[in-house]
Amino acid sequence: MRILISFSLILFTLLSCKEAAQEEPAADGSDALAQILEDYKAESYALYPWNATFEGDARFNDQLPNFYTQEFKEKEIAYYTKFKEAVSAIDDASLNESELLSKKILIWECERNLEGKAFPAELLPVDQFNSPILMFAQLGSGQSAQPFTNKKDYINWLTRLEAMIPILDTAIVNMKKGVSEGIVLPRALTQKVLPQIKSLVSESAAQSLFYSPIRMFPEDMDQAAKDSLTTAYTTMINEKLSPKLAELYDYIEKDYLAASRETSGYADIPGGTEQYNRLIKLYTTTDMTADEIHQLGLAEVARIRAEMEKVKAQVGFEGSLKEFFDHVRTNEDLMPFTDPQQVIDNFNAIHEKMKPQIDKLFDMQPKTAFEVRRTEKFREASASAQYNPGSLDGTRPGIFYVPIPDVSSYNIYSDEDLFLHEAIPGHHFQVSLTQENENLPQFRKTLWYSAYGEGWALYTESLGKELGLYDDPYQYFGMLSAEMHRAIRLVVDTGIHTKGWSREKAIQYSLDNEAESEASITSEIERYMAMPAQALSYKIGQLKILELRATAEQALGDNFDIKSFHNEVLESGCLPLALLEEKINAWINSLKP
Repeated sequence: MRILISFSLILFTLLSCKEAAQEEPAADGSDALAQILEDYKAESYALYPWNATFEGDARFNDQLPNFYTQEFKEKEIAYYTKFKEAVSAIDDASLNESELLSKKILIWECERNLEGKAFPAELLPVDQFNSPILMFAQLGSGQSAQPFTNKKDYINWLTRLEAMIPILDTAIVNMKKGVSEGIVLPRALTQKVLPQIKSLVSESAAQSLFYSPIRMFPEDMDQAAKDSLTTAYTTMINEKLSPKLAELYDYIEKDYLAASRETSGYADIPGGTEQYNRLIKLYTTTDMTADEIHQLGLAEVARIRAEMEKVKAQVGFEGSLKEFFDHVRTNEDLMPFTDPQQVIDNFNAIHEKMKPQIDKLFDMQPKTAFEVRRTEKFREASASAQYNPGSLDGTRPGIFYVPIPDVSSYNIYSDEDLFLHEAIPGHHFQVSLTQENENLPQFRKTLWYSAYGEGWALYTESLGKELGLYDDPYQYFGMLSAEMHRAIRLVVDTGIHTKGWSREKAIQYSLDNEAESEASITSEIERYMAMPAQALSYKIGQLKILELRATAEQALGDNFDIKSFHNEVLESGCLPLALLEEKINAWINSLKP
């Protein structure tokens, strides 16, 4: 099915300025744009200092604004409005092609963020998947982006812990307001939040996750500093942080849980339908409607089921496809590990297996280091496998996190596919190459559009055979299962948020069409409930990149070079899909005889 994308304003402007862009740009326009882009990035760090920390900029490591307040929201609105107006005032004719693309991206970025502020998302301050509280627990573990290499680093984090107290207070206030306005979590999600917060509450500082940095003092730190910091962290955790987290837990358990809703979708909360439509545009970077996406999902599910039937026949399984799903889920041969390190070792072995083929498909490869790690215990029970980017300066590697809550039931049938998506050449290539690209303005190095980023990662799953993988039919079935998983998302996400589907109906639809375990499927469905429309981006983006590759292969014939195609897709960083299509079409036209 063709994906319909309507970025008419952007495309019209690009086309109308194509001739002007070929002329020598006026220096004042270029200089003005460069200054705006620099200011946009610099001011974003002051507004969102945790982003600076994750990107390796240490200047803001002690800062943490209360992002749940109306005052903070007004600062966001003022920020995006200012930069939208500033960049819109620059004459397109004064910019070259690359600068014009940056202008269009910044306008798109500001517009989507401003649109999102129409919904009071601050009234839903915590959920089980994407809560800022969990992000700061990850930072506080000492195993993430927040550095703990000297005394100043420890004081920086202590200052941030102090700032967490009013944030937690505001979260409680906002949840109470949400209850009064009918903007609350589904009960199933509230039940998942409770154990997460409880795990962060401790009877003594020494038992707290937030005490972890004290256990990893640098060897060269003097004893007096260690003693002083130990006292300060103990006091902070015992007297402020743990009591406040306990207060949040008690409120959710005693009051918020009872007020949580029985329904599952955003259509069931005030302003939810409008917000879901905004989120579709944000995450897919298209103007597709929820119903168009739902129908596309149904068609993709049917297509992939037919491919799965072929694998079932290949391995000689004589039951139904649903019975084959159960066979894959419960096949002890596919659950061979007894130690979590074996899971990590298996992913590293997959990497080694595909290395000889990487050069055949990619001549642009990142310098940023890469590691596979087990997901931290405090969050792995509810976590999915994920990729965390390396720092911009290259000092922190890109990390592929794998949750292993129960190694005895860990099923390997989709590990090759998962590595391609989350690691190499998926997110690690896409993110690291963008960060390392010295030709991109700084603000574009950390942009993230799900349709492009997740679409690229899902596209790379289809490269498995070209990379020497999928020679085991179960691993190929794992790829089909992963693609089915993303196709199902188009059906169930839109079903939950626009068609009145219950959590249970969505779970059953998934069980009927994929081989994931019921526990994994339940976690995924609850993710879609907590993060509406984000899961739509994968398949929408993948289909667009596959369409562009097919177009290029047909148009260029023997002149088509896969490495060049991948360069064109990757070299400009994250783009809305319409701009990516414009770029690839221009590349195709430049190579035609």
